[in-house]
Amino acid sequence: VQLVESGGGLVQPGGSLRLSCAVSGFPQNAYAVGWWRQAPGKEREFVATINWLGTDTEYGDAVKGRFTISRDKAKNTVDLQMNSLKPDDTATYYCAASPYQSVVDLVGQYYYWGQGTQVSVSS
Repeated sequence: VQLVESGGGLVQPGGSLRLSCAVSGFPQNAYAVGWWRQAPGKEREFVATINWLGTDTEYGDAVKGRFTISRDKAKNTVDLQMNSLKPDDTATYYCAASPYQSVVDLVGQYYYWGQGTQVSVSS
């Protein structure tokens, strides 16, 4: 199983970024995908998750109303649109895949992880 994140970078406060996660080799046809982030010295934090059908989403309190998760099943990709970025959003962002088909917000229910992409928000 391979998850590859892309789209990270440096952006000014108030700006936007779009992260993308490409998933391949998953051992079953249906799976949920989530985005997590980890800043230096902090625990990994839940950002967003989307179910297999793409009909249900869930967001962490820190990003509600600013971030949007979406998926393209035909392309096996899951995107995270991040708007109104703040310095507190600075972190390494990871996508992860879970064998559960519903939304998943527990880190232990994700079996596969990407290597992460850095997002830095600074003026």
